[in-house]
Amino acid sequence: MTVDAEPLGTAYEPGDVVDFLSRAGIDPDAVWFDDPTALEWRGGGPDVWAL
Repeated sequence: MTVDAEPLGTAYEPGDVVDFLSRAGIDPDAVWFDDPTALEWRGGGPDVWAL
């Protein structure tokens, strides 16, 4: 996951995205996982998680 061009790591589950957003100072409750203006998904989407 990248926030403002800073790589934070790979999200393997929704909780990882929430953690990364929080660490970046972004309120995860203000971000909808299915909002394409907020999140750009690569290799899946909000309902697809690779193990």
